[in-house]
Amino acid sequence: MSELVIASQLQAPVNAQLARLLPQARVVPIGPGTPADVPSDASILFATPMRIKGQQVSADAPPGWPWNLRWVQLISSGIDAYPRWLFDVPVTSARGSSAAAISEFALAAIFAAAKQLPELWFNDAAQWSPTQRPRLAQVRGSTIGIVGFGAIGRTLASQALALGARVLALRASDAPLDLPGVERATSLSALFAESDHVVLAAPLTPATRGMVDTAVLAAAKPGLHLVNIARGGLVDHSALAAALDSGRVGLASLDVTEPEPLPAGHPFYRHPRVRLSPHTSASSPDLFDKVLAIFLANLAAWQAGRPFTNLIDKGQVP
Repeated sequence: MSELVIASQLQAPVNAQLARLLPQARVVPIGPGTPADVPSDASILFATPMRIKGQQVSADAPPGWPWNLRWVQLISSGIDAYPRWLFDVPVTSARGSSAAAISEFALAAIFAAAKQLPELWFNDAAQWSPTQRPRLAQVRGSTIGIVGFGAIGRTLASQALALGARVLALRASDAPLDLPGVERATSLSALFAESDHVVLAAPLTPATRGMVDTAVLAAAKPGLHLVNIARGGLVDHSALAAALDSGRVGLASLDVTEPEPLPAGHPFYRHPRVRLSPHTSASSPDLFDKVLAIFLANLAAWQAGRPFTNLIDKGQVP
């Protein structure tokens, strides 16, 4: 049996971990972006996002692509940061690897908004005023709308229900939500109209790009809190700015924007109703352990001739 060769764009510590897990394989580090220096005997490519921080990737495949590659594993759940030609071979994602971490991040943003953190904290005795305490909201009894009902949306819904919140969800397909207690919203505008907090957890596709626009925001429940942990391109930022300025949207917690980062001087950096974080909601101590576990399970399936898990349908590639 020939040696298994994996060309990997992962960081050195993760490559070392992968090599320890697969002592019978040869892990060859390659640079980020458009794959280059892929060994001729490599059958697997472990790929990291290629369109990040403004980096451009050619719409044309590099000469000879896909060489001798038979499978590409993505480190990410989303697929919009990769060129279409990458999907000329079977591609699997890391869907589900960061669902728990991202849903916790969304909940933290929701709790921070409800409890007015960090504004509530004080560091001077003169700021203590028992007669002027702010009126805080509760998450229990609030309505949380979730746009997208994949691994992240489903995990968040389960956690929100456990906290006593009402959960509305919207998904692209007609497949049942299959989680007792979750209500299906009739439309995006209806979900915005009924929700105290809306969490965007949908993939970025031609159909979802700019879906949160002026019309949707005009239908929002006054004071709505918008949380985006998915992709910045889901939101029309100009429309969001106007909704924030008018007070229709009370707060926007944005872990993602388009572009990333926003250019210097962008009004969101200083807007009193915007909270920005640097696309970090997926961060967790065991993220790479989970990604590698998904890869190893798929490797075993591939070698045994069984179907892949998280196989990307090329027809869904933006």
